[in-house]
Amino acid sequence: MGLNEDGTRTVANVMMGAAALGAAVIILRSPTLRRLAFGLARTALTVTIPAWLSREVQESWAETARTSGSRPPVAPGPRA
Repeated sequence: MGLNEDGTRTVANVMMGAAALGAAVIILRSPTLRRLAFGLARTALTVTIPAWLSREVQESWAETARTSGSRPPVAPGPRA
């Protein structure tokens, strides 16, 4: 009895979930790894996401200018 593609995908998803859960348990039980994980999460929330959002807004602003045919005011860029 062989597995079809859906069956193998389900098995792979279960294995990935188990590996992620195991990694989370190890990280949360170790104070050093826990501090590192929370520090990286804080960095992602305070630096990476706002930078991505700013880039998306600027690209949308530029796309609006291209599709509307008119020139909207210049969007403010990142401040130094």
